[in-house]
Amino acid sequence: MELWYSLVDLLPFDWAQPGSMFFMKNALLAVLVISPLFGLLSTMVVHSRMSFFSDALGHSAFTGMAIGALCGLAEPVGAAVVFAVVIALLFTLIRQKTHMASDTAISVFSSAAVALGIFLSTLGGQSFTKFNNLLIGDILSVAPGEIGLLALILLGVVILWVTSFNPMMLSSVHQALADSRGIKVFWQETVFSMAIAVVVTVSMTWVGLLVINSLLVLPAAAARNLAKNSAAYHGFSVIISLVSGLSGLILSYYWGIATGGTIVLMAAVIFFGTFLFARLKRG
Repeated sequence: MELWYSLVDLLPFDWAQPGSMFFMKNALLAVLVISPLFGLLSTMVVHSRMSFFSDALGHSAFTGMAIGALCGLAEPVGAAVVFAVVIALLFTLIRQKTHMASDTAISVFSSAAVALGIFLSTLGGQSFTKFNNLLIGDILSVAPGEIGLLALILLGVVILWVTSFNPMMLSSVHQALADSRGIKVFWQETVFSMAIAVVVTVSMTWVGLLVINSLLVLPAAAARNLAKNSAAYHGFSVIISLVSGLSGLILSYYWGIATGGTIVLMAAVIFFGTFLFARLKRG
């Protein structure tokens, strides 16, 4: 981290002065790691029309946190990851093995997860307020070790994209065709769902449950307004995610507001800007 701090010291911001504001320097590095994660996953979430699925995973992650806290775990994030992965597996299994519509299955899992989370978090007259920080998030609290975990997750997602992007894309476009090509559609969807579950759960504490789903939709939605091919689509999504993350972090510091909400607001501004640009270009 010392090398990172020395590099940040060169930036022209008051919080970048040597020997101070380490929480901002940690948050800046976290944004640089977490933004490409959301940018990559966002493309497949939007392409596969799974935006509500990622929202349901956020709710299930909250329930996992409540289960971890109820079990007395010092760090309930592990329980949240396990619970979210289980929900992702069950959702994929039900969608593949039954004729239930995706939006119906997502609604069932989402509502059940929220209800169970509220039930467990208030069991025995407990106060729900201890989970309020999960709703808004606080990326300024991220620690160097947690950034390392995010970096490992980013590496895993990049490897997944390099090795399995084409099968995942074909599976999302036409399952029957993918089956005819020997692609295991169920396992492709399962791995992708698990990747979303892990990213959403681990990031929820810093981004906030109320806005985390937006970060899995807006970058790719804005990229669609600009891209002319698949490579540009992914590139624009990652760039938009990075720009909104960096600008949201810096503006939230100077304006004294929640970072997660500011990042999403910047992503929304970029989306509407690209939407107008695309409309004017076509018109």
